[in-house]
Amino acid sequence: MQARVVMLADFDYFFAQCEELRNPALKGKPVVVGVYSGRTEDSGAVSTANYVAREFGVKSGIPLYLAKKRLEGTEAIFLPVDDEFYEQISNKIMQALRGYADSFEQTSIDEAYLDVTSKVQGSFEAARDLAEKMKREVKNEVGIAFSVGVGPNKLVAKIAADSQKPDGLTVVKPEEVERFLSPLPVNRLLGVGRKTAAKLGDLGVKTVGELARYDVQRLVEVFGKKLGVYFHNAAKGVDNEPVQETGEAESISRISTLKENTCDLVVVLEKTDQLIDGIHKDVVKRNISFKQVGIIAIQTDLSVRSRSKTLETATRDAEVLRRAVRELFEKFLGESELEIRRVGVKISGFAKQEAEQRRLTSFFQGN
Repeated sequence: MQARVVMLADFDYFFAQCEELRNPALKGKPVVVGVYSGRTEDSGAVSTANYVAREFGVKSGIPLYLAKKRLEGTEAIFLPVDDEFYEQISNKIMQALRGYADSFEQTSIDEAYLDVTSKVQGSFEAARDLAEKMKREVKNEVGIAFSVGVGPNKLVAKIAADSQKPDGLTVVKPEEVERFLSPLPVNRLLGVGRKTAAKLGDLGVKTVGELARYDVQRLVEVFGKKLGVYFHNAAKGVDNEPVQETGEAESISRISTLKENTCDLVVVLEKTDQLIDGIHKDVVKRNISFKQVGIIAIQTDLSVRSRSKTLETATRDAEVLRRAVRELFEKFLGESELEIRRVGVKISGFAKQEAEQRRLTSFFQGN
């Protein structure tokens, strides 16, 4: 069976890089893009910092006042997030990347997976050439540099993309996976946060290689079946999750900031209920039904996480939407180690209500 060839394109320090693109005079200076809370002039957190700012210890998630303190005496530029502008740049890049993929999956505004197995006929050397061509095209046409990881699956591609930044390219062939992963700290695996890494450390597990050799039954005892098996497989570089097209491009979404950071499901659902009311009004106004429901969680480190599910049948029922959102957030909060600062709800997979009704009518007439 032919090995898959999967790429992850990760747009380096994306928001700050967009600002450098808009104003080239910023290049070479520390640039910090922040989410301002509005409570005071300096309240809020760093969303993205360019690599000049990072040399001073400024990174995503730290308070803006601390970032300003660390950058005292420099020509640092602090800018607010400009979602609309970044979205425009992202869309241009994503459009270019799609042409390189057999299947494509955009996971966030600055990250996308590409399955290129057929395009490169299973050759990782050809994938390297394709990635270099892709990087050149986007740099020339859009002006943005990004890092690419290439591996036999999404997990390895993701870790590979993080290995050389900015503007890096790392290729990990199937026979190189164990050697590549083994020396890495366990927190390089997706899903291993600070608390989980500490718990693994208590078991004497500090590297991915040590985790791969650790008894899987013991992992299941400590972390439960789902996580225990996942940690075992991930440490060995096993990941069968496909690169999936996101389907219907059009969607309706609402997002809002919570009054305070929280992991409390009740507080989260109070806010999402308000968002659902707004979404449902749009559904009724446009006379559509939907089949896909998604949630968005922006955490305290400003990472953006999303979960989604596909309903058995298309609907326009607000209560069905509420139940699906509740189910997704229950699952997410059970796995997350960080508090949430912003929440969102998204629906897609639309069908016109008349078309749904016609299909049902013809079904009953035929029986």
